[in-house]
Amino acid sequence: MTSGPNTIDPRTPILVGQAQVAQHIDDLNNAAGPLELMSRAVTQAFDDAGVINVGTKNGSHIDALRVVRSLSTKSVNPAQDIAAMLGISANEYGLTPHGGNMPQYLVNAAALQIRDGGAQLIVLTGGESFRSRRRARAAQVTLPWMQEQVGQAGQVGQAPTAVGEDLAMWHEIELAHKIMLPIEIYPMFETALRHRDKRSVADHQKYISELWSRLSDVAKANPHAWIQQSYTAQAIRTPTPDNRMIGFPYTKLMNSNNDVDMAAALVMCSVERAESLGIARDKWIFLHAATDCHEHNFVSHRHTFTDTPAIRIGGQRVLALAEKSIDEIENLDLYSCFPSAVQLGAESLGVSLDRQLTCTGGLSFAGGPFNNYVMHAIATTMTTLRENPTETGLVWANGGFATKHSFGVYATTPPRHGFRHESPQNEVDALPRRAVATALEAKGAATVEAYSVMHDRDGAAEKVRAAVLLADGRRAWATSDNTQLGTDMCDNEWVGKTVTLDETGDISV
Repeated sequence: MTSGPNTIDPRTPILVGQAQVAQHIDDLNNAAGPLELMSRAVTQAFDDAGVINVGTKNGSHIDALRVVRSLSTKSVNPAQDIAAMLGISANEYGLTPHGGNMPQYLVNAAALQIRDGGAQLIVLTGGESFRSRRRARAAQVTLPWMQEQVGQAGQVGQAPTAVGEDLAMWHEIELAHKIMLPIEIYPMFETALRHRDKRSVADHQKYISELWSRLSDVAKANPHAWIQQSYTAQAIRTPTPDNRMIGFPYTKLMNSNNDVDMAAALVMCSVERAESLGIARDKWIFLHAATDCHEHNFVSHRHTFTDTPAIRIGGQRVLALAEKSIDEIENLDLYSCFPSAVQLGAESLGVSLDRQLTCTGGLSFAGGPFNNYVMHAIATTMTTLRENPTETGLVWANGGFATKHSFGVYATTPPRHGFRHESPQNEVDALPRRAVATALEAKGAATVEAYSVMHDRDGAAEKVRAAVLLADGRRAWATSDNTQLGTDMCDNEWVGKTVTLDETGDISV
């Protein structure tokens, strides 16, 4: 079929089914594992599309069933195990590497495969039972799904198909300083942004807590959010026993909430397959445009903590492909693991922080099931667009340390020129890389560029993590276990100050 003014190319990729599952259960004996939650989500996603018998012997063929990597299952091939649980089969059982960008990446890759590769039907899912797993371990109980999985399909240890690039995320010098956790590194972006914008510590805490309070307002109205409650800005920024400081300047409520049991699933197909399955037209959501790219792999090599050029380049490109300006996108979901991510994303996309920046409520409140939050964002965007069919949605997915980025622009109407995708990685790779110095090379005076202060479980300052700049422009990493220094860094601005490092990278006081 040739695409014309009143027809749609039969190879056009569309999303036709979505589902979100949340398990709020205290009885561990009845707690389902992540594979079961994902299986429920897949079943409900097909129900949402209004189709039955898909993937069975007498049903419609599934080209691929792909799973976002989960931290709460030991299954070797979770997609194949899910298929066995549901009594369905697929040509391919895929598994991603880690990364919060992976749900949108999977949608982008599936759309390309449907448009160009002959695929007709692809199912995506992801999920975690991390809350139940944590509680079981605390109770010294091993639930059946926590044990090593041998493959419910009867094929022990069969490897899944790898889907997506697994980037190296840590420079050897970062690893040498044991600076490797998101809760350590995202606060560094925050302190750098604070210094750049010339806010006092107190004023900036107020600023980001007000931003986060607005996200909680969205979560309150989201029936699928893990925490359906509004929080005042003061409650978010004030440390308490239940809201302890984790990595300054972030209290617990400013961190992604991974302590959840959640799953989601998406069903994608071609227009041709949707018509053959009789899927109602008001279920169709078109992916107009998509991009995928990443910053320089290592934070060490980035020019500054206050700029994310890959978000800017990837965002500008996806909007150009979709023939939309950011102001013409009514529904946004910007990745929101920590306040700095939202600020960096919004600034790079040219979005005011006064706008509603999430359709879910973000990872702190809607729920942050590790790599799979964005699948919930896409499912929510689908529902929102079905209810508001003249509007458009944009989802930005982020993985690593504001490292890996995937974008999608969605609408209920078909794109004028068909689905478009690009990866502007060459443009990002051409940007200069900052040189990095070893601890021995950095011995002496340095200027603090960004920092975080890790706190213990009692809320006391414990460890300082800092990025510093040397006189020759090289970046180095510094640490300190001096609790007095850590406390002072929480009360006063230290970005821009000169410090002295010893040969191990320890900050001398």
